[in-house]
Amino acid sequence: MCEDNKRSGCFYGVGVGPGDPELITLKSARLIERAKVVCYLVNIEGDSQSRTIARQHLVAGHLEMPIYMPMSEDPAIGSAVYDEAAVAIKQQLGEGKDVVFLCEGDPLFFGSFAYLLTRIQDDYPCEVIPGIASPHGASAKLKKPLTMLKESYGVISGRHSDEEIRQALLTLDSLVIMKAGRARPKILKLLNETNRLHQANYLEYIGRENECIVEDVSTLAHEAGPYFSLFIVLRDERGRS
Repeated sequence: MCEDNKRSGCFYGVGVGPGDPELITLKSARLIERAKVVCYLVNIEGDSQSRTIARQHLVAGHLEMPIYMPMSEDPAIGSAVYDEAAVAIKQQLGEGKDVVFLCEGDPLFFGSFAYLLTRIQDDYPCEVIPGIASPHGASAKLKKPLTMLKESYGVISGRHSDEEIRQALLTLDSLVIMKAGRARPKILKLLNETNRLHQANYLEYIGRENECIVEDVSTLAHEAGPYFSLFIVLRDERGRS
């Protein structure tokens, strides 16, 4: 366990949930408040969704380490950013400081923390504090279960090919389509083609002030949406016994 290691700091991946600050776990809050270094991703404007969610737990004396992540589809760019960030984090860990990396949702569910973990875990102790992932936040907002009884359930990214998304829609009872933003026109087209348009729900910025929930997705414009968006597709007939 990290708390037993006296020679170096520990690298914590801390899930802060999908957006509502009150969904941060007690353990996550405690670690954020006591950490010497707090790290998080920022966009080109310097904004960080994870920092915004956790801001009430940031205290004076923290060293904050923002990591700028360009919005690029080039994996080489992302890899270079994580390489550079890992070096900076290892320097703090080597000085005996705990480093908390704030993660929207859950650290190991489509989380950027995973890329840092692979670069750090062989050299320094690491721990993962789970958080509420966006599909569970979305399910709670809709008041609809993600899966029941013998229903099949899956998660897929909007970045998958048309055929992969089509097969998931044809095969699975319940389906969450993450990273729907740029892929929204394609997803709407495939929902219509597989006769599941009426079974779909669309959510943006779950648990945040600008939250948007659309249960009739036929009203959605066939244009790109924000990064923090997803579709939940559920069968009409569901077992209740």
